[in-house]
Amino acid sequence: MKNLFAERLSNLLKEHNLSKRALADKLGISATSISDWTNGKIQPTAENIYIVAKYFCVSADYLLGLEDEAGSKIY
Repeated sequence: MKNLFAERLSNLLKEHNLSKRALADKLGISATSISDWTNGKIQPTAENIYIVAKYFCVSADYLLGLEDEAGSKIY
């Protein structure tokens, strides 16, 4: 199964011209965690999904691959 969270977080970092370390500093999360998420090594907790979604002004459903960029459900 494709890890859409990893893919979408990586895309958001690129779109916002933000490094993993910079995001980690802004969110108070370790840079290792951000790196592990973008590499698909581990999945973030629900709380961290919420924090990332809030920071990038996207929905948790978008980050998890349950909706597209327009907000349409895709399940």
